[in-house]
Amino acid sequence: MKLNYFKSKLFLKYIWSYLFILLIPLVLMTIFIYQNAVTNLRSEIEQSRLSQLTQTKVIIDGRMKELSEIASRVAYDKRLTPFRVHDSYYSGEAIQALDQYKATSSIIGEMFLYFHKDENIYSAKGLSSMDVFDDSFKFSNWNKESVFQDLNNVKFPTMRPADSVVRNTHLQESMLAYLVPITPFNPNPHGTVMYLIKESELTSLIDSILGKYQGLTYILDNQGQILVDNRQGEALSNAEAKSLFDLAPGIHNKTLNGKPHSIVSVKSENNGWTYVTVMPSAQFFSSVVHVRSFIVMLFIIVVIVGAAIALLLARMQYQPISTLVEFANSKFKPKHTEDNSTATGNELDRIRTALQEYSSRVDLQEPYARNHFLSMLLKYGNAQSLAPEIQEAFDLHFDRTHHFVMVIGWGEMDDTQEERQERQEMIELLSQIEFPELDAHAYGVELPQLDQLALIISFNMNQTEQEFAPVRHIAEAVRCNMLETFDVTPTIGVGTCYSSPDQLNQSFIEACSAFELRSSSGHGTVNYFEKLLYTPDHTFWIPNNSLLKLSQSLKLGSYDVAAQIISPSIRSLQSSELSALLKRCICFDILNTMLKTASELGIHNLTQEMAPNMIYSHSLDEIETGFLNLASRICNQVERNNQKEEQSQIDRIVSYIDEHFRDNTLSLETIAYEYGISPSHVSRSFKEKMGLNFIQYIWQKRMEEVMHHLKTTNAPLKDIIIQVGYLDTPNFIRKFKKETGHTPGQYRKLFWENEQAQLVSDSDDE
Repeated sequence: MKLNYFKSKLFLKYIWSYLFILLIPLVLMTIFIYQNAVTNLRSEIEQSRLSQLTQTKVIIDGRMKELSEIASRVAYDKRLTPFRVHDSYYSGEAIQALDQYKATSSIIGEMFLYFHKDENIYSAKGLSSMDVFDDSFKFSNWNKESVFQDLNNVKFPTMRPADSVVRNTHLQESMLAYLVPITPFNPNPHGTVMYLIKESELTSLIDSILGKYQGLTYILDNQGQILVDNRQGEALSNAEAKSLFDLAPGIHNKTLNGKPHSIVSVKSENNGWTYVTVMPSAQFFSSVVHVRSFIVMLFIIVVIVGAAIALLLARMQYQPISTLVEFANSKFKPKHTEDNSTATGNELDRIRTALQEYSSRVDLQEPYARNHFLSMLLKYGNAQSLAPEIQEAFDLHFDRTHHFVMVIGWGEMDDTQEERQERQEMIELLSQIEFPELDAHAYGVELPQLDQLALIISFNMNQTEQEFAPVRHIAEAVRCNMLETFDVTPTIGVGTCYSSPDQLNQSFIEACSAFELRSSSGHGTVNYFEKLLYTPDHTFWIPNNSLLKLSQSLKLGSYDVAAQIISPSIRSLQSSELSALLKRCICFDILNTMLKTASELGIHNLTQEMAPNMIYSHSLDEIETGFLNLASRICNQVERNNQKEEQSQIDRIVSYIDEHFRDNTLSLETIAYEYGISPSHVSRSFKEKMGLNFIQYIWQKRMEEVMHHLKTTNAPLKDIIIQVGYLDTPNFIRKFKKETGHTPGQYRKLFWENEQAQLVSDSDDE
């Protein structure tokens, strides 16, 4: 089943995760770059405004100084003394002098000379009375009396704020009046020079320096009054405008009219005037539109490329998970939706569920797998060829210097719960046992016989010890341990000790041979293969223990061990100086052992099939080949008989399960005791022959029975589940749904709906 990636919440989560990994630093970096660009540009603009405003201050201060200097020259000009001005003869000359002074400054709109307590005022156009002056220049906020008073009382150069002036009854202009007392710096001046300056002259001067921008420019006197108000766009209230006077020179940020503004302030050291520019902060962002556009475009490109990379990475990341999900779905058959996709859910949860299921199965089957692994080791040897991963998985270590096998039997037990429990405890005790004082450890292996167990022992031997001594100590330690723990006196057969674990199969056969002598030695004894009877008086005869080992290897179907006994025995005869007749007699020992073993195994046709002159008319090489062929035939027949017996036994076990699967006490142990074989052997053989393990088979039988009852009866679900031998109803329902995609109730309803639909369809056809 192929998963649709974009219907997977986990896959989408991976994509979003990678996008967030991309977008979060990208957004932060973009904001940082944008803010940094705006801040830098704002700082540059503000610094430029500060420089320009400082330049404006210098220029206007220069103009004001220029006006003060003109007033000084006027004060000391002999043509403009009160006497000569009032003299009709010299008055023309005075008027001409005033006109010349006016022409020296471009910002002077009009220039007047006034002497204290005088009723007249003098200008470049001539002499006029105060009444005529008031008619010619009507100020909105400066009446005749105030003008007369200020002209007489001013002590210091004073600039009046810009005021609306109506000239000659029809022309209206905004003008500033600059009053300079004469003589300057004299505490008792005798007159006043008044300059009328058009406000536009100063604003145009400011605009020429600051350039065109949307903002406000103010000039405030040393009292905080607004002298010049140059507006571009919005206007400020008088209170807000006057508040600018309190700002220290420099760059400021202030909220005006509810909006943030950037304010640049400069103060003149000459006259105390304050020059201020006010710009809305939003204008800075309009100045970086091109930067913003570039950043936005770059951001979009990076997001598109990042999304493609995120999709690729998410697919690469999700690919192994999807493979695992497909595998889990194929094994556990999850429910499918109408669009033929897997049901929504977290794939990791499904994988975790599958792993938990597998883990529980592995935990359940691990003891049987381990026992099967060790059984194969006893049968075929070759321990060093085993993969380290397998040894580590089963916690097996064959890293000691010497190895041998023991076969332990404890006699038949009654088929009672207590006896079963005691046997299980013995198996668990001997499954892995340590002998620290002997530097040895042992692994237990259940044999097919219910009352027998094999122990694979590995130990390190001291160079000062005899080889047989630690073997005897270990055997006695095992015997005493079982006697003290379970009050059982075991019979033990001990095989030969070898330096390589590859020869464990030989040691096992030798242990089996030694164990078979328990009838003659008595129950509860320890028999060592190495101590079986030799023929010391006739050393040229094959030792009895070798013949016994040969017989046992044939009984177990181990051709490799049988060949390792036959071939060396025949070759030793070839190199000996015995007579031909004695060599033939020794060969008869081997042949008789093989034929006797075959007869005990029920193989009776070998004697008739053998050539009668096999030993007499053939060379020793040909005899060796014949013996090996005979051993091979016996071992093959043993294997076939074992397989046939196992198949027959499995058939009986399957029939027993089919008859008793409704019994909730049915288990491997009950079947093992029923047929007199070990649970491990039952588990291994059942799996090999049936293709599924014991628990799976019982579950399948119970499932089929429940489905049959759901289809054919209206019995309550709980009663059906208990009837088939399953006591945990919720667990059964969960497993049933995982197996079929429906709960038992849904399954029953679906079946009956299909049945009704089929009946309606059949009636329509009729």
